[in-house]
Amino acid sequence: MLSTTQEIEAFIREFEACTLTKTRWTHHAHLVVALWYLTHHPHDAALEIVRQRIRAYNEATGTPNTDSKGYHETLTRLFLDGVSAHIAEHQTDSLAISLASLLQSPLGNKEWPLRFYSRERLFSVAARRRWLEPDHALTKAKP
Repeated sequence: MLSTTQEIEAFIREFEACTLTKTRWTHHAHLVVALWYLTHHPHDAALEIVRQRIRAYNEATGTPNTDSKGYHETLTRLFLDGVSAHIAEHQTDSLAISLASLLQSPLGNKEWPLRFYSRERLFSVAARRRWLEPDHALTKAKP
């Protein structure tokens, strides 16, 4: 996907300007965004920035943020928590190496959240609107 810091920076500039094509706004693209903001900001600040920028990007590209489309709070927070854990384990890696490793990790699979959530809970309106705790008993611990 993106193999240099310069490519990652260019990608983030397109995302922030809302000029990134919708075909490039993939699951892996969401992980690039999470990694970028978490390496440049504390977790809570990164979460707030990601919330705002995903919503803005969606609106700019014709995806409304509704109860059935667009921004999803639980998925966003879960993946940011997972990427935070990844960063903690890969502190000495360059951004590009960390990204490559992240995309090859379990988080690179968009089905990863289902390790923690039932489909019903994860894809509910409530989960889209606000953070919901995982409902799979054996995975209640942080991702």
